[in-house]
Amino acid sequence: MQSLIGLWESVREFIATGGDVLYIVALALFLMWVLMIERYWFLTSVFPKLKKSIISDWDARKDTTSWYAHRIRDYWISRASDKLSTNMLLIKTLVAMCPLIGLLGTVTGMITVFETMATQGTGNARLMAAGISMATIPTMAGMVAALSGVFFSSRLEAKVKIAREKLVDSLPHH
Repeated sequence: MQSLIGLWESVREFIATGGDVLYIVALALFLMWVLMIERYWFLTSVFPKLKKSIISDWDARKDTTSWYAHRIRDYWISRASDKLSTNMLLIKTLVAMCPLIGLLGTVTGMITVFETMATQGTGNARLMAAGISMATIPTMAGMVAALSGVFFSSRLEAKVKIAREKLVDSLPHH
């Protein structure tokens, strides 16, 4: 319990040093990871049942060669593909936004530095250092958040593509 309190204090100190923009980075990171975990869950739990249902519906059809049958097949594949791709664009957008949110922290931190210089002069190094920390920490946090999302979102995108291709291959058209 003591280690959790120490960890919480470290996080609070980090946020106090980096400024309020870190809350926005944390929110974007949290949302990004919730969406990625949901997609992984969908791919491993929900989509296999959906795929099995589509395949059984296709195999139950008497007509699989006509133009109408191919349109039905295309519709089922398209519908499953849409379900596979749900929230993928939002995940990519959040990954791309994290460094930009960090940059917003840089700008606000530099404004703090300039305000300090304007009111206190350039002689107060401690106040300037606090502003510079407020400028660099959000940038670093945004980059780390984006890097954590880039790898997993690209893996997730590849899994979505493979799942779609396997579904297409499972529905032969004669």
